[in-house]
Amino acid sequence: MEISAIYFLVPSLIMFCCGLYGFITRRNMIAMLISLELMLNSVDMNFVIFNRFLFPGQMEGMMFTLFAIAIAAAETALAIAIIINVFRSVNHVDVRELNEMKF
Repeated sequence: MEISAIYFLVPSLIMFCCGLYGFITRRNMIAMLISLELMLNSVDMNFVIFNRFLFPGQMEGMMFTLFAIAIAAAETALAIAIIINVFRSVNHVDVRELNEMKF
C-alpha cells in the first residue's frame, strides 16, 4: 500500500503557513530570517514530493532541492552579515524602527 501525496503535502503547507505568519508578524530581523528559511524548506519538501509522485524514476526534484539549499545557505550568510552591520550601526535589529538603509 502506497502512502498518498496528501500526507506529505499537508505538513509542508503547515510549515509554509507558519513561516509566512512568522515573517509577517515578527519585528526582529533574525526571527524574520528564520521564518523565511522555514518557508524555503517547505518549498524544498514540495520539490521532493512532486518529483517522487510525478516522476518516480528521475532525480530532478532532488537536484532542484540541493540547488535551493545551496542558494539558501548563501542567502542566509549574506542576510546575517547585513543584520550584523545594521546592529553595529543602530544597536537594534527592529525592522519597524529602521527608516534608512544608509547609516
